[in-house]
Amino acid sequence: MFSGAQISLYPMADDFVDVIMSALGALDPYRDQLRIETDDVSTLLVGPPEVLFRAMRDLFSAAARTGTHCVFSATISRGCPGESDDAICTSSHFDGPLAPLAERQESALAAVRKAPDMDVFAVGQLSLYVLGQGNHMDEIYGCIDFLKQSGTFDKSKHFATKLKGDTGALFATLEQAFCHFGPPEGHVTIDLTVSANSPSAR
Repeated sequence: MFSGAQISLYPMADDFVDVIMSALGALDPYRDQLRIETDDVSTLLVGPPEVLFRAMRDLFSAAARTGTHCVFSATISRGCPGESDDAICTSSHFDGPLAPLAERQESALAAVRKAPDMDVFAVGQLSLYVLGQGNHMDEIYGCIDFLKQSGTFDKSKHFATKLKGDTGALFATLEQAFCHFGPPEGHVTIDLTVSANSPSAR
């Protein structure tokens, strides 16, 4: 199984380079568990979801703690048939057969309840895509039901679901959505945008 994310961080400030470079230090604890490649468009993170989402959480939280309006954009994918399996991505999330939907929802909710408090408030929106499956809408609706119970749900939007809350719970919700909906061996993607310190909220 291959899993990873193409991410971009956008601080809305004149000193955006300093904000980005400082925030990148938050990835240091994860560098031996991820493959990281950066170019002038985005940064690729490859690794197991339980590391991937924590690394994204910590990177965004570090930038947001500066008080700068920051936007984080990510395309997250697992099981893409065009990517070769990578041992660095091995994860217990995908062991065994697909459990019943209700059981997966309860497991996901339990994981979100255990999320750490990062003391950073953010809003975000995601779109989940379960690809190549005849029952993909059952999985998407099941995920939406989970999101509505997660404690981070804000509202439904055209083509997306809006979340809000502490980045600990928010990124835990995203990890569970990514891992618990769609078959373990299936191709699942998330289109994600997260924002903190936006002047619009004022």
